[in-house]
Amino acid sequence: MKPGIDFPGVGAGLVIERDGKVLLYKRVKPPEAGHWSIVGGKVDHMETAHIAAKREAEEETGLTIGDVRFLCASEQIIPADGQHWLSLIYLADDIQGEPSLTEPDKLSDMGWFGMDDLPQPLSLFARDAFRHLRDRKA
Repeated sequence: MKPGIDFPGVGAGLVIERDGKVLLYKRVKPPEAGHWSIVGGKVDHMETAHIAAKREAEEETGLTIGDVRFLCASEQIIPADGQHWLSLIYLADDIQGEPSLTEPDKLSDMGWFGMDDLPQPLSLFARDAFRHLRDRKA
């Protein structure tokens, strides 16, 4: 039995900000392979979502993540991939280091992007996160 496929999965994501830009990675695997997204992944059993967001972000970017703040919840049913995820998304600007592609089997490209110059296609999770981020800053 696989989360997100055989039953709704619980994920955690992290919007990483630096100098007015957000860090995005291009996904290799479903859900939404080929889409640009925030970093994140599955919440492990007995792991809190904010810790999962930090852990996944550190694994995927090589950055050291400090404090994170809750941004939003995003539930996505992705018929094309046969997946259903509920993700708690956090925000971090307390980061150290330079990001890299530490998991090339999962992520193929990366970059810092301004909110008015986001790459396409964007994942559904990233779209939700950025909508909440814009609302928060308005």
